Amino acid sequence: MEVYLDNSATTRAYDCVRDIVCRTMCEDYGNPSSMHTKGVESEKYIREAKEILARLMKVQEKELYFTSGGTESDNLALIGCARANHRAGKHLITSSIEHPAILNTMRYLEEEEGYKVTYLPVDENGRIRLDALKAALCEETILVSIMYVNNEIGSVQPIAEAVDIVKSYNKHILFHVDAVQGFGKYRIFPKKMGIDLMSVSGHKIHGPKGIGFLYVNEKVKIRPIIFGGEQQKNIRSGTENVPGIAGIARAAKEIYTDFDAKIAHMYQLKQRFAEGISKIENTKIHGLSDENSAPHIISVGFAGIRSEVLLHTLEEKGIYVSSGSACSSNHPAISGVLKGIGAGKEYLDSTLRFSMSEFTTEEEVDSTLETLYTCVPMLRKYTRH
Repeated sequence: MEVYLDNSATTRAYDCVRDIVCRTMCEDYGNPSSMHTKGVESEKYIREAKEILARLMKVQEKELYFTSGGTESDNLALIGCARANHRAGKHLITSSIEHPAILNTMRYLEEEEGYKVTYLPVDENGRIRLDALKAALCEETILVSIMYVNNEIGSVQPIAEAVDIVKSYNKHILFHVDAVQGFGKYRIFPKKMGIDLMSVSGHKIHGPKGIGFLYVNEKVKIRPIIFGGEQQKNIRSGTENVPGIAGIARAAKEIYTDFDAKIAHMYQLKQRFAEGISKIENTKIHGLSDENSAPHIISVGFAGIRSEVLLHTLEEKGIYVSSGSACSSNHPAISGVLKGIGAGKEYLDSTLRFSMSEFTTEEEVDSTLETLYTCVPMLRKYTRH
């Protein structure tokens, strides 16, 4: 049996996504900027995609900009807004456990463009310390960026409370949310929540790779970081990726169909897995594993076994997982997230991330547990002390 438990890295595309991507690549393949019939047909897919996504999030279609994925959306939000609003101040705030697409962009703004960045600490469950956020705000603050769901341990950030703190201090401070792991797992309504910008990626929600979008409230000042043919109101130039755009919209529509049942299914599997893991000695679930955490991610430390060794042992059995985050590189390194939550040193290089989807079954979870019951004691037996 092949068991895929690396859905936080990428997901299998829905059949309906495959079909519309194929159609827009091989039949309705015109350039949406062309004035002839083929171009008009292609442009219609973009218009329909915006309608679907805007309806799901209760925002305006004109507030959506398509990008190449979550990383570009994060870069556009941070760099584009920092440059557009620098006269109001040059102070930015984020958390210490953000995705590298945020952390590395923040470091770039610090080192190359002279911004000051505050990195908020988190508690043992990976949630930002709201008192630290409140203390960090100052007259120079122009933007706060906090992820919705942490991609390594599944912690859910108190976005509503954080937005309230920021907007109460200064309503003009922009609030960006990296919702790459949260969209499709939670119903997120940016306007209602006071979120000014939000990043989403297609391949995390059973859509295509190489496509994402950025929600930008119509009142937000933002500058482009890519220049060209002035598509998408000159905020994101380049010929639109019509197959990707059609695919991400179809995936979003599908993932929010029978949504509550899908989420309940994942929470049930997560609980089953957590209970099974607890039977293995010297293991640690990082963060929360109940319904206060994301439904699809569970991070487990196995003391005494290097994560890379256990990962490949499971791979040999047809079980696919991740050591931390697969989004930054395929070269394993000590997780900044685990350090941030104060994980014991015996787990820093001994943690795997198991991430499920609506397609995951109880049989797959049980098969993975049975494999772990066998291979973990065996690997520990041969570990050097």
